[in-house]
Amino acid sequence: MAADAGGSLHILLVEDNDIHAELVIRGMGDSLVANKIPPVPESGQVLDYFIQRGAYTNPVQKPRPNSVLPDLRLPRVDGLEVLRIVKTTHEILRIPGVILTSSDAENDSAKFCDYHANSYVVKPPDFKTFTKLVKDLGFSWLGWNVKSLSG
Repeated sequence: MAADAGGSLHILLVEDNDIHAELVIRGMGDSLVANKIPPVPESGQVLDYFIQRGAYTNPVQKPRPNSVLPDLRLPRVDGLEVLRIVKTTHEILRIPGVILTSSDAENDSAKFCDYHANSYVVKPPDFKTFTKLVKDLGFSWLGWNVKSLSG
């Protein structure tokens, strides 16, 4: 799961809100960490993306991600199911998962441990704080931690 030859980390963002997705992509771009975030797949295609089947068979065009950022509430497969799939599939179980959600409900945040999420981050409601959170997340968590996990 190391970064590619250019030093880029491949992040799989699974987000159904186009505005939130764009903010995450822009924030990661501003985080001073070289990240590549491919177009967001439908939540039902996440396993295909991870195990590189179907439309995702070309590992050069669609490399296996270094980390996954699923939203908790998705239309077809929710973020916890995405993590369950990742953490129970041998080839991909070491890929770090960070739940990125607008839910701060106690029962939602408690479940993330059961699904082996590496972190649970609540999206702030205001634009400025959300943008700062994504920049910090990109630099701190995805930059430092993914690199240390991947060697």
